[in-house]
Amino acid sequence: MSDTNKTLIKQLKGLVSESQNPASLEIDLLDSLGIVSIINAQDHLVSQAITNELPHIAKAVDLIVERLNQKGRLIYIGAGTSGRMGILDAVECVPTFGVDEQLVTAVMAGGESAMFRAKEGAEDKAEFGHEDLQAINLSSNDVVVGIAASGRTPYVIGALAYAQEIGAGSIAVSCNQEAEITRHAEVSIAPVVGPEVITGSTRMKAGTAQKLVLNMLSTASMIRLGKTFHNYMVDVKTTNEKLLARGTRMVMEITGVTQAEAEQALIEAEQSVKTALYMILSGVDKNQADIALTEAGGFLRKALNKD
Repeated sequence: MSDTNKTLIKQLKGLVSESQNPASLEIDLLDSLGIVSIINAQDHLVSQAITNELPHIAKAVDLIVERLNQKGRLIYIGAGTSGRMGILDAVECVPTFGVDEQLVTAVMAGGESAMFRAKEGAEDKAEFGHEDLQAINLSSNDVVVGIAASGRTPYVIGALAYAQEIGAGSIAVSCNQEAEITRHAEVSIAPVVGPEVITGSTRMKAGTAQKLVLNMLSTASMIRLGKTFHNYMVDVKTTNEKLLARGTRMVMEITGVTQAEAEQALIEAEQSVKTALYMILSGVDKNQADIALTEAGGFLRKALNKD
């Protein structure tokens, strides 16, 4: 056995996410209902683990908002399941909040093709994480969220170390307290969900926890940046029939106008829901609405309160 393998076995042995779950010890003897009942019971533990980390999640949101206000980017980076979670959250920010594709982006060990085909060896070199962030021109204005369930993935540690080296913001998301990754980030978020139903299969509870954390980071940050009005996604991009219908419905519900009036306002606003809303609620044209929203930093509520 190589020294490297011995070291890794020792590291994994000490991780909660890699330990055996006594609740599922006999799961291979159960019928389908018994199996899914155990999985469901274990999934209920994820929410409490997230609750315990809310202060750290809020601190991370503050850091993200600070960097995005400095014209920086939110960059997720991870390997395997963790990398895929980052990609899922990043791509959804574009249609949901109307942001540029580069504002929230994701980097995954092994490149884009690793999203669909596992390239497990890609995570083993710290320098690869460093190099991948260099390739997208990471700057000190950006903030990097390193995602690794184990908290020891060399690729992610290398990426976070480089982020700190150049002064970029750094956030670690793992599922083990005091993991290696926490020593390479300004903010550490570590929902400890306990051993997986299938030992070491961190695509399960750990993956769910990571998805919930990333949803919070991006959604809360976008709210703080004025991308919502009340709880409506008023910067949604109406790029397909469903999203156009959703945008029309928002205009109707918020302003009380008819469908025809909402559709006409959206045409005049060049399909911007936020602009259409301001036009209707303030009785102005698109040019005046654009000026008012710009002066309010994109916050619809702030622009309306000035009227």
